[in-house]
Amino acid sequence: MPRDLPLGNGSLLVNFDPSYNLRDIYWPHIGEENHTLGHLCRMGVWVEGRFAWINDASWHRELLYQEDALVTQVTLINHELELTLTCHDAVDAESPLLLRRIEVTNQAPHPRDVRLFLHYDWHLSETEGGNTIYYRAEINALVAYKGLVNFLMSGQVGDHQGIDDWATGDKEFHGAEGTWRDAEDGVLGRNPIAQGSVDCTIAFHLPQVPANGASLAYHWLAAGATYAEVVDLDAQVRASGPQKLIDRTRAYWHLWVNKLPQDLGDVPPQVVNLYNRSLLILRTNIDNDGAIIAANDADVYSFSRDSYSYMWPRDGALVANALSHAGYSDVTRAFFRFCGRLISHYGYLLHKYTPTGALGSSWQPWVDQQLRPQLPIQEDETALVVYSLWQYYSLFRDVEYVRPLYEPLVKGAADFMVDYREPHTRLPAASHDLWEERRGIHTYTVAAVYAGLKAAAHFAEAFGESDLAARYDGAAEEMKKAALTHLWDEELGCFVRMVTVSQDGTVQKDRTLDSSITGLFIFGMLSPDDPRMQRAMQKLESSLWVKTDVGGMARYQDDYYHQVTKDIATVPGNPWFICTLWLAQYRIARAKNLEELHESLPLLLWVCDRALPSGVLAEQVHPYTDEPLSVSPLTWSHAEFIATVRWYAGKHRRFEIDAVHARTQARPDVVTAAVDEMRQHKQKQARKQ
Repeated sequence: MPRDLPLGNGSLLVNFDPSYNLRDIYWPHIGEENHTLGHLCRMGVWVEGRFAWINDASWHRELLYQEDALVTQVTLINHELELTLTCHDAVDAESPLLLRRIEVTNQAPHPRDVRLFLHYDWHLSETEGGNTIYYRAEINALVAYKGLVNFLMSGQVGDHQGIDDWATGDKEFHGAEGTWRDAEDGVLGRNPIAQGSVDCTIAFHLPQVPANGASLAYHWLAAGATYAEVVDLDAQVRASGPQKLIDRTRAYWHLWVNKLPQDLGDVPPQVVNLYNRSLLILRTNIDNDGAIIAANDADVYSFSRDSYSYMWPRDGALVANALSHAGYSDVTRAFFRFCGRLISHYGYLLHKYTPTGALGSSWQPWVDQQLRPQLPIQEDETALVVYSLWQYYSLFRDVEYVRPLYEPLVKGAADFMVDYREPHTRLPAASHDLWEERRGIHTYTVAAVYAGLKAAAHFAEAFGESDLAARYDGAAEEMKKAALTHLWDEELGCFVRMVTVSQDGTVQKDRTLDSSITGLFIFGMLSPDDPRMQRAMQKLESSLWVKTDVGGMARYQDDYYHQVTKDIATVPGNPWFICTLWLAQYRIARAKNLEELHESLPLLLWVCDRALPSGVLAEQVHPYTDEPLSVSPLTWSHAEFIATVRWYAGKHRRFEIDAVHARTQARPDVVTAAVDEMRQHKQKQARKQ
């Protein structure tokens, strides 16, 4: 089940599923550790002897965020119980606190007692054993702990602070289902302590909720390394009041996402909304120590016995690049420092890393089939970090920040990329592809390495090392020439996905049509107007567009991952947000006027229409039903959306300046200043409205 409504502050991340069940609780790092392991943490309501969990079919749900904030706006309606719940959830902007505000509206014509139940299926430190949950009378709260992990559960109804009822007990052991079963009669057992494989349920009583009126309950969950830490957080909430913390969190995120004036051209309002939401969702999946995590949807663990909760240098670099161009230099600086600590002394980054910087699990071997040593890398990951760092520097000119990264991260990586070459073609040597499915020399990787070397050459020139700049630039140009020789297939009318080179220099081509060849223009190796690029993109669009009512671009022909049909002619693969946005980027790059630029808007709207109502983007969608597939949210999907909108906005601004210049024949600098003044006026008017 995809994740919806992620909330986080860089150390604590929680995810809700589409039924509004709390599923993931990560702390103290985003993506590490998940203290529920994705298990269901239930919420239920008892009234007049009847009970319903919120994932019951009797509820109508609307799961949204409040505008421009990481605060939820959830509405739950149950006509059978004659109740409406309006919920606002937030992870405090400063402290590891989950705050929940639950307003219960009684639709019955008479007052009624209502009881709210919140259940936690704990797997502290990602283990089901050795957990302890106990009741502390002096604070009227439950505490769960294991080692240096403590969670405190409390709340407030009216002036009464603390919980009204509780249950602790066994689960996943000797047939025990968990304390959530104890809630279904409206009364909890109040066992004071449980140890081992345990869970807990707490209750808040709302007496005599008025007829057609409402009552309010708050719940908070505090995380800390010790009991003293969580008790201190609990005291802070009690002293200030939970609503004040929710309000300050709302204000912070509204300020954060609107920190800079937006100049997004003439994109429709839903594109602007998803752009802002994507910025916020990306931030929830970025650890304060710099790791940008691919996805934190623990449900994928049941599919592969592993997760996406790692820092892939590729994904991280592309997210960082999008955020840099959106103006969020503070976030991206931490990422590049993180990579600077990780890069090997040989100059390459490995497959993936944990949020704390340890080497992540991998399926890429250190030997080939003949047991000869090989590097288990995807070279585009190393290259794209250097490329994105240059993009950062070009935007912010932060010399003091870049200086300590120049030797290990730029020169180290560039020297490796120059030396790691296939001897016959002089292309980059074999590595794994961006889809992590095959090993060879991939067009996308070649384009990324070209961009990485060009970026390194710019850095070397800026730091006064012209000889190095010439070395890096020369290698890049040599690779470009080799790419046009070996990767273009005239008969196919497209660039091939991959080549392999035998020991005698024989080149074998993989002619599978793959959307990733768009990297050739995205990273600047080829102009979008290059005749070969034009033919290739026409070929890709005609072959990889999904020919159902859903539409969208597939990754490649006969994509097996989460495949739902073998009707390849109609569905070459499931539609991916990333690949569809690459097509949009091409239309933007090729546009020569405003009319051609607008041809990209249907693709941006396609993405908006297939986001969850909250704005969350998955990795891919079902080609017949539109339902999200694989992990959700995927940070790369949101990053490509942000990048595409910024491509569009930049091109739109250029056309606007050109149009004014053509009408007035004024100097370009005067035109630019006039356009900027006009835009600022429009933005002020929009804010007033």
